[in-house]
Amino acid sequence: MLVPTLVMGTLALALLVLGYLRGYNEHLTGLRSTATMLLQILPILVCAFIVAGMVQAMLPRDLISRWVGAESGFRGLMIGSLAGGLAPGGPYVSLPVATGLWHSGAGIGTMVAFLTGWSLWAFSRLPLEVGILGWKLTLIRFASTCIFPPIAGWIAQTFFSSAAQLPGP
Repeated sequence: MLVPTLVMGTLALALLVLGYLRGYNEHLTGLRSTATMLLQILPILVCAFIVAGMVQAMLPRDLISRWVGAESGFRGLMIGSLAGGLAPGGPYVSLPVATGLWHSGAGIGTMVAFLTGWSLWAFSRLPLEVGILGWKLTLIRFASTCIFPPIAGWIAQTFFSSAAQLPGP
């Protein structure tokens, strides 16, 4: 996490300096916008981290391993895919939960299926998608992506299972 933090910190500092040097108080406008976003996102971020931490603390590692671990097979891939599709919210919610599952013993295939299901299925997004795009396009899009989360999980499990032996993210 050190390298991404340094990159983002450098980028933030460079943009702040650039905004200041331009002389139109853009740096202050940007900092006000930052404060507004922080107040909006911080509560859900804290809750997501609590959920991720509680998943690690409360769910027995052998239970996670049995249901969604490397040896869970197709069942684990389907559970991961469905859980990802049902995961509410954006990355601020789903990624900490995925991290909690990973640290609790979920297999690499299940984690890839979870993240792919979250990206492609997003059941909570379907009503908005139907409202904007209509039933036909939504159903075509969903049917076209339906098989990918379990397949992506299977590929990860088959070809990258040694990555599961590494320490978590």
